[in-house]
Amino acid sequence: MARQPRLTAPGYPHHVIQRGNNRQPIFLDDTDRRQFLDTLRTQARECGVAVHAYVLMDNHVHLLLTPDTADGLPKMMQALGRSYVRYFNARHGRTGTLWEGRYRSTVIEAERYLLACMAYIELNPVRAGVVAAPADFAWSSHAHHVGQRSDPLVAPHALYWAMGDTPFARERAYGELVSARQQAGAHADLARAAHTGWSLGGEAFLDALATQTGRRVAKAKAGRPGKVAAAD
Repeated sequence: MARQPRLTAPGYPHHVIQRGNNRQPIFLDDTDRRQFLDTLRTQARECGVAVHAYVLMDNHVHLLLTPDTADGLPKMMQALGRSYVRYFNARHGRTGTLWEGRYRSTVIEAERYLLACMAYIELNPVRAGVVAAPADFAWSSHAHHVGQRSDPLVAPHALYWAMGDTPFARERAYGELVSARQQAGAHADLARAAHTGWSLGGEAFLDALATQTGRRVAKAKAGRPGKVAAAD
């Protein structure tokens, strides 16, 4: 299935995935991971992109981002990709591409999917069998969201702030949300949208986004309109 041209909508959260070429590792050690996060922090600040959640797996990364402008996210990803590849190739004595190709990006409806997307991202190491719990994985935003450490990269979304009146209340509420793992349906939606590139949200959200951007943002429903039944 062909992926859709990437859509960037300022002010909306985007679920972004970048993979290594042929699924090869993009991080060989913690020095690489620290370099990637430092570069991400610099480029996010310069391009006006808020980073709400992230996870660094061996051969791919997930990011949850909100750009201030239409070109902020693509500029950030281009600068991040180029800078990190230069670093990685120089450090490890290699040449050529590192990335699979273009990054994947899906616009999501915040009210319906943002918290689920945060959990989906931070549970990635658990789904992969790397750790038993997200708190056991050092290279994600989870520790920040549950109060185990302060991460200067993370810019909490307003919906995260609304989970409690105090830091402790927010951290506990979010930790309980992740631990409950009751978002299976939302996580399946997020995975499907990440694969296809279509925007993700309710009908009203998708209609408003299509009107704002002037393009189709969701797959057309299959089949022809049914006939209207005659009244009894």
